[in-house]
Amino acid sequence: MARYTGAVCRLCRAEQKKLMLKGERCKSDKCAINKKRAAPGKDPKARQGKRSEYGIQLREKQKLKRIYGMQEKQFSLFFERALRMSGITGENLFVLLERRLDNVVYRLRLAASRRQARQLVLHGHILVNGKRVDIPSSLVQPGDVVEVLASSKGFALVKEALKEVGKSGVMPWLEIDADNCRGKFLAIPRRNDITDLADIKEQMIIEYYSK
Repeated sequence: MARYTGAVCRLCRAEQKKLMLKGERCKSDKCAINKKRAAPGKDPKARQGKRSEYGIQLREKQKLKRIYGMQEKQFSLFFERALRMSGITGENLFVLLERRLDNVVYRLRLAASRRQARQLVLHGHILVNGKRVDIPSSLVQPGDVVEVLASSKGFALVKEALKEVGKSGVMPWLEIDADNCRGKFLAIPRRNDITDLADIKEQMIIEYYSK
């Protein structure tokens, strides 16, 4: 599957929002959004007219897709799955995205970004309930224990990422044992619990895919 390999800060500039794609750099003065750099393109000001309804819906979809580091085909499959589930489609979509293994690794502060978390999973450094899992899109279940492989716990990137636990902790549906590089997925999160993505308008995404 093709994957975006360009400068990820360009994606944040395109959305004019911090997508938290580079971990600690996103919180520093080096962040392109903090520097108030313009959107990418030869003449971004020429494109700053009033957006159409479709354009607004597209941008919401792109923001969420890029935050979780997914390609269009995979994201649309997640949306179709959310649509088939009982309940509210927008909330179902967020629940599925939050249950992705690469996202859980990131949320547990075992990696500084979702991209970094995906690499840890792909390279076989993550265990789920004691078994190695190398599929980033695997869905974690309540009660599952996620940890770093014993031989990988000394990685500098893991130790550096875990420092964030002392600063901001983890989400309420997770439990972390930082000393052992191990965490537990306690429960399915509710939409209101995902406070760092409160500004995402999932109804716009539903309308986008409904056309």
